[in-house]
Amino acid sequence: MKALLLIGGGGHCRSCIDVIEASQHYTVAGIVEREAEAGTTVLSYPILGNDDDLPQLLKKYPAAFITIGQIKSAESRIRLFERLKALGAELPSVVSSHAHVSRHAVLAAGSVVMHGAILNASASVGENCIINGQALIEHDSVVEAHCHISTGAKLNGNVHVESGCFIGSGAIVREGVRIGANSLIQAGSVILSDILPGTIYRERA
Repeated sequence: MKALLLIGGGGHCRSCIDVIEASQHYTVAGIVEREAEAGTTVLSYPILGNDDDLPQLLKKYPAAFITIGQIKSAESRIRLFERLKALGAELPSVVSSHAHVSRHAVLAAGSVVMHGAILNASASVGENCIINGQALIEHDSVVEAHCHISTGAKLNGNVHVESGCFIGSGAIVREGVRIGANSLIQAGSVILSDILPGTIYRERA
């Protein structure tokens, strides 16, 4: 099994560790954390250093995985992803053994599919995405790079989510709808028509 260097040691990291441990393809080498001190641990895995140590750490552990979360903005994940690419890191995708990814689906580098999530036939997920627990990406839907499809969200058939979006927990997107880039959809929303780029969508009370 290949050892992964995890970038970010917060709550999302702990969830990713659980997915990695269940994937049967990877192990955790250790964690890079911007503010934590070397010698501390996350779920018993060591903090190996901070962002400044990445060039040296990647010589020993060439495969890296971003484990910081994404809600309001994808900027931090994008910045890290681009830096890791520039440093020549391997950026695998990670799929929980408790998820289903159709053999007819596409999952790009650096993305994670967490417990109970489903990518159905002809679905496509771009680079550096989070497909969180129990999310559904139905047939022919496209999720572009750097998106977070949160817990229990449902994208019906032929939905298109442009880059940098956050789709909140339990949100439902009707078939054929397009979500513009860098939009944020509130948890529990029901999206029945296209959303313009940069929209912060909140359901009215």
